[in-house]
Amino acid sequence: MNTIQKSLTATAIAAALSLPMAGAAFADVNPAVQKTDTLMLAANDNVEKAGDAVSDTWITTKVKSTLLAEDATPGMDIEVETKDGVVSLSGTVATEAEREMAINKAKGIKGVREVSADGLKAAD
Repeated sequence: MNTIQKSLTATAIAAALSLPMAGAAFADVNPAVQKTDTLMLAANDNVEKAGDAVSDTWITTKVKSTLLAEDATPGMDIEVETKDGVVSLSGTVATEAEREMAINKAKGIKGVREVSADGLKAAD
């Protein structure tokens, strides 16, 4: 029993003495962690940019499909582009009412911040 007690005491002393050394070993890891954080931030910026492009593509598709699905708007005659949530409509529609309907439909799509319809003309 005395041998076991001495062994446990020696283990406890060795563990206590190694604690200051463990702190020094972990201190060396911190610069690597900071570099990793920097890389993660850069990756997140790139993901956000990719997310914006996907969102713009999604908005364009949703606006175009909405215009095609509606009988009140001639979706085939309207060109749709999106940049940073701003939808640009261009082309020629038959009436001013069709033009206004297309603008209102585009404004109703989730993610659309603004609609520019300077290039969308009414034939009448």
